[in-house]
Amino acid sequence: MKHEPKRIAILLPDLAGGGAERVSIDLAHEFFCAGHEVVFVLMRAEGELLTEAGSLFPVIDLGAQRARQLALPLARYLRHAQPDALLVGIWPLTTIAALVARISGFRGNVTVSEHGILSAQYMTWGKAHRMALRASMAMGYRLADARIGVSVGVVRDIALLAKMPESDFQVVNNPVAPRPKPDLQVLAEIDARWGVPPGARILTVGSFKPVKNHPLLLRAFAKLIQNRTEARLIFLGAGDGETKLRTMAHELGISEQVIFAGFHNDPTSFYCTADLFVLSSDYEGFGNVIVEALACGTPVVSTDCPSGPAEILQDGRYGALVPVGDATALADAMETSLGRVHDANRLIQRAQAFEPHIAAEKYLDLMFPTKKREASGPQ
Repeated sequence: MKHEPKRIAILLPDLAGGGAERVSIDLAHEFFCAGHEVVFVLMRAEGELLTEAGSLFPVIDLGAQRARQLALPLARYLRHAQPDALLVGIWPLTTIAALVARISGFRGNVTVSEHGILSAQYMTWGKAHRMALRASMAMGYRLADARIGVSVGVVRDIALLAKMPESDFQVVNNPVAPRPKPDLQVLAEIDARWGVPPGARILTVGSFKPVKNHPLLLRAFAKLIQNRTEARLIFLGAGDGETKLRTMAHELGISEQVIFAGFHNDPTSFYCTADLFVLSSDYEGFGNVIVEALACGTPVVSTDCPSGPAEILQDGRYGALVPVGDATALADAMETSLGRVHDANRLIQRAQAFEPHIAAEKYLDLMFPTKKREASGPQ
């Protein structure tokens, strides 16, 4: 559906190198290409992706170090700029922004999108925090014009927390932009970095957060290399947990086979030179990295965690799924996958279902609905 040019403000905490931030930049590209004006409105103008976004779009720094400091600067921005739509990602901004928008008299569309399994993410934060989470979502979501979850599991989770019917939410899978294939020189450089010939190159991509359960992957890899002594595992990412992972690799006696390559804004060359991508998470809202791997024709093994991996891999049709927390099952699945011949074109075709223009059109339809859609009730 063709939309008249609009002004879209995308509100985020910052532009750290996470999945939600990458999704927002990819959507912004599509909105711009469709003729819309886009501005990033950040609590804090910082993060690994700030330079990339700032080179393409205006960036507004609200100067709010904490969520509780957001209300006044956001209200001032909305009254002054009056964008046609405010797209908000990541709780608690999703609930704060909806409330602020209504109190400030903002007349544009407010669309909120959640990217994680919030009940699991905040499980250990205590009863008081859980009550605040539920109360804020119950109020804030009802004030929004549209509510998006990036997977069926996310929608189910946030609808339950907010005590709202799932029909009041829309599932819009994360967009994952296809990247140009790296040139031969770059591929050669990364190829050499593995230190072993193709056949047992295993890659994982993601920040070193507990939810990613990288220790599970290290234990599974230690089991794997009992039979594949030349195998290598590359961690692509950054975070406070790196030191502990390095120590664990040393204790397992596999430090020579494990490479910590740091954060890379474009990991395509690593996907293209890997034989297998592995996700070991305890839970995922979606799992962009799985789609990134598929887009390069790289086979995938993932834990069957809630909720994105099984949806992306269609319950195992496009990659192996193993129980969460089971190092032996993960090692066995890795061994099996490395020993199989995979149809790269089939994996690439699956990834095309998540190209950004598909998600962007769904977002635009929700932010700027037709009168018929408006009359039909909540979307």
